[in-house]
Amino acid sequence: MSEDKSKKLKGKAETRIGSLSPILLLCLFTFYSLLLTPSVSAQDDEPAPPPLKVITKEDRKRLDSMIDLKDRTKMAVDMMRSRIDAAEKRNTANDFDGIFRELGYFRGLLEYSLAFLEKQDLGENRSLDNYKRLELSLRAVLPRIETIRRELPLRYEGYVRDLMTYIREARNKAIEPLFDDTVLPEERRK
Repeated sequence: MSEDKSKKLKGKAETRIGSLSPILLLCLFTFYSLLLTPSVSAQDDEPAPPPLKVITKEDRKRLDSMIDLKDRTKMAVDMMRSRIDAAEKRNTANDFDGIFRELGYFRGLLEYSLAFLEKQDLGENRSLDNYKRLELSLRAVLPRIETIRRELPLRYEGYVRDLMTYIREARNKAIEPLFDDTVLPEERRK
């Protein structure tokens, strides 16, 4: 009987060890996967590089073909609005790199438009009206970009915050000529 009992006990022990090996493997797999997880998430938290601030050749050509300052400003505002529309569409599709590209095009158009307006004489071509038109469009853009920023992953948020700060500064640049001392003619100053 003792041999019979020892065989039974040995069989039970082998069964227990056999059933423990999948559990042991599962525990080891879980342990190693937990060790590797922080390194992957740390890579996701690194800030994404900022997009290029560029204007496409077609956009530049369209803007440069406009002779009238008012028409040019309207076209630039429409082009910037279309870039924000495209970024919002990409946001619904969770195409974060596409959002970045569109925001880079938007900033390029904004910088190009501001630089062009700064070259204009404030007394001619009603350029103050164009500054106001640009400022009003930028005022409408900020809440839309804030909505996009709220849905972006953390790694993209830094650039969007910087862009919003730049837009606020651009609005200030667009408003400054409206309140400058040189706006009033010489007769009215005295």
